[in-house]
Amino acid sequence: MKIKPTKRTYESEDLVVVWQPSLCMHSEKCWRGLPDVFQRDAKPWVNMDGADDKRIKEQVDMCPSGALSAYWKNEETEKSFKHTDTIQIEVSKNGPLIVKGKIKILHSDGETEIKEKNTALCRCGSSKNKPFCDGTHHKIKFEG
Repeated sequence: MKIKPTKRTYESEDLVVVWQPSLCMHSEKCWRGLPDVFQRDAKPWVNMDGADDKRIKEQVDMCPSGALSAYWKNEETEKSFKHTDTIQIEVSKNGPLIVKGKIKILHSDGETEIKEKNTALCRCGSSKNKPFCDGTHHKIKFEG
């Protein structure tokens, strides 16, 4: 079962944070690293007044799945990060494959989508959002 993609934005005067929950693998890096901004039990869960924009951007850039991204309003597009010709794939211990770089995913139903920056792909086989990781590997104690 594929989770319907959604996208939510949170803005300060200069920064836009984009959250795509369908890509989240629940690594918890956001709220553990910057709990005054990323408040997992609050609605809305992103408090742009919780830290300065530079610090928020730094924390967002640590998101391993690409579910969180950020861009400066004075840049033309949220695709403001630099691309390289090399795609990097990191095998997380007991977790997903982290693909770093721009990729095109061709789904079995014929749908295609472009992912940029970081994409976490399921390696345990139990994600309810395949091919993306949804964090189920923690629940099933996946080892690999």
